[in-house]
Amino acid sequence: MIDLTLIGIGTGNLDHVTLQAIKAMNTADLILIPLKGEDKSDLAGLRQQIFRTCVTNPATRIDSFDLPERDPGTPDYLRRVNDWHDQIAAVWHTAIERHLAQGGGPKVAFLVWGDPSLYDSTLRIAERLSGQRALHLHVIPGITAIQALCAAHAIPLNDLAAPVTITTGRQLRESGWPPGAETVVVMLDNGGAFGAIDPEGVSIWWGAYVGMDRQVLVSGPLEAVAGQISETRARIRSEHGWVMDIYLMRRKSRQSDFPKG
Repeated sequence: MIDLTLIGIGTGNLDHVTLQAIKAMNTADLILIPLKGEDKSDLAGLRQQIFRTCVTNPATRIDSFDLPERDPGTPDYLRRVNDWHDQIAAVWHTAIERHLAQGGGPKVAFLVWGDPSLYDSTLRIAERLSGQRALHLHVIPGITAIQALCAAHAIPLNDLAAPVTITTGRQLRESGWPPGAETVVVMLDNGGAFGAIDPEGVSIWWGAYVGMDRQVLVSGPLEAVAGQISETRARIRSEHGWVMDIYLMRRKSRQSDFPKG
């Protein structure tokens, strides 16, 4: 039986790590950290910094593993992602079995960026492990990028008594503004999906590296700041080799909401 804990660690700020998360780290026998390539090596470095700062139990050890790359040749997006998750689960299994073979204990933890529940695949990958070994799964919630974005801009997530739609850049490009929505949060955008919508009457609150020391924020009418956001995103991606950003847009719902063109 493997005791697997997925620990939400927030968005790169040590102050986001909760007392519950620290307790879970210190009861783990092994903490595994993914390596996502040279461009994102500082993400692994941040996880290692959290480990060094928060873990005081000398029996807890840390190990890292290389994440496999997604196959760009598979045209079906969902199949491509599912195949990738199968590969990651196999790497997890190998790392855990190696740890156990060396006499390590059964309590294994992963440090998850943000929160495991929100546009994160760690839970789905963990399900694949249950077919290979008995698994007892625990989840420690973390501060999400949405919370960090709203706090950075000092805005509420929702308008008064109104719902919120959370979507992806891919969905926004393909389907446009969600019908009937007043507030839309966009995640996993590879850049500029807001260009697929009519900007009239839309306000945007954008942030990159939210919660981190390098945090960058832009807000205003979408018509006025769309170019600034695109230019800023390109510049900081070039400077750091990677960028994680998120944005919230708000407007009154209209009857006709379709992508431009």
